[in-house]
Amino acid sequence: MSRLRLISLALAVLLLGGAAPLVGPGPGPALGAVTHLPVPRFVSLRTDQVNFRAGPGFQYPVVWVYQRDGLPVEIIGEFDVWRHVMAPDGGSGWVHEATIRAHRDVYVTAARATLRDTQNPDSTPLAYLTQGVDASLISCDATSDVCKVSAHGITGYVARSDIWGVFAGESVK
Repeated sequence: MSRLRLISLALAVLLLGGAAPLVGPGPGPALGAVTHLPVPRFVSLRTDQVNFRAGPGFQYPVVWVYQRDGLPVEIIGEFDVWRHVMAPDGGSGWVHEATIRAHRDVYVTAARATLRDTQNPDSTPLAYLTQGVDASLISCDATSDVCKVSAHGITGYVARSDIWGVFAGESVK
């Protein structure tokens, strides 16, 4: 590689790296160009069949089809009525805004997560949730290591580290 190319590449990396937004806990740090809501942020799929497209429009091919109503997804971009989302398995694509809802669900990532009756890690277990289970997110305190969720009619507390769908340090009321 020529010396001029190397210098150009190094300069481009420095300039682009300096323009990147700071990453902080919780939603944001950016605001969506369309909704003016924080990006990134979590939402859930509205139906049991949602097409993830290669780009923001019906003219783009479907790259994934998620068949799971309530699956939490992370909005990582916006364009017109389209939202760029990422699923818990890392799959990403563009979905129409009509296929998502603001209701917050979480996805169990631990092989076995304990749903407890209080925030105390030594409190009575109410249920054990296996990997892949969805639960409704009720609340999370920013400084707490647990979140209050409801899964299959049972409400309790689960370790924040055992779920996907809430940011570290995020407060959800």
